Amino acid sequence: MNTREIGDRQLQLDDLRHETEDGVEFWYARELMDLLGYAQWRNFEEAIRRAIDSCEAAKTPAKRHFAEVSKSSPMPKGGFRDIRDYMLTRYACYLVAMNGDTRKEEIAFAQSYFAMRTRSAELISQRMLDLRRLVERDALRDTDRHFAAVAFERDVTPREFATIQSKGDGALFGGNDTRAMKRRLKLSQNKPLADGLSGIAIVAKNLATSMTAYNVEQSDMRGAAPIEGEHVANNQSVRRAMVSRGIVPEDLPPAEDAQKVARRVKADERRLMRESRGFSAEADMTDVE
Repeated sequence: MNTREIGDRQLQLDDLRHETEDGVEFWYARELMDLLGYAQWRNFEEAIRRAIDSCEAAKTPAKRHFAEVSKSSPMPKGGFRDIRDYMLTRYACYLVAMNGDTRKEEIAFAQSYFAMRTRSAELISQRMLDLRRLVERDALRDTDRHFAAVAFERDVTPREFATIQSKGDGALFGGNDTRAMKRRLKLSQNKPLADGLSGIAIVAKNLATSMTAYNVEQSDMRGAAPIEGEHVANNQSVRRAMVSRGIVPEDLPPAEDAQKVARRVKADERRLMRESRGFSAEADMTDVE
């Protein structure tokens, strides 16, 4: 999503913003649904219910941020019927977006829009990049865990598994094993290598590891030697594909520490929770327009 697209979506959400008499900004759920990528109300309402549970779990009264209201909706054959809607504070909107799939641009944008102190397109864009980095990092973490489970079931010890991973890194990064790549990226040896890798390097590692886990299971390989050979071969294949397109994995610049990015994203959420005033307990939500 480029800056212009972010600006357009930003204006759409700005236009849907309402405000109570005492100055609390809110959005109607049914007006938000399409912009968050939901085609059916029942699915969106389920996300709202999960967000309400998240709010309560954070020791914040949900009624301060989620107000159920009734609205009249025209019927196809004439007349009107009452439908359920929700008034959502900015914090509530953020929690609803948190219950969506951040791989979808609509969700990543909504999270960023509602989390930001300002509506700066640059800040929103940066936060979307942060979310993408965390999604890629989490995907590799999940793949590594699956690969480890597959290997351990096939008589590979934890020490042998670490060697397999390091040799796979060496195959992907032109002879630079895990320790060498950490030195190259000026990353602490105590940190996972993926925390300092660029997005494309993380995707490459994820692909090679996924291929290895799949082939090991399909062929029912046993023992460290054949699994190591498979992992090295898959990393070499991914490397060849990258180099053929002018991308040298070991020469890719380091990225910001993924753990630091995660802390920044979490800090935005804590700040938003502190700043969000919520609806007053005495307000009659059905009278708000």
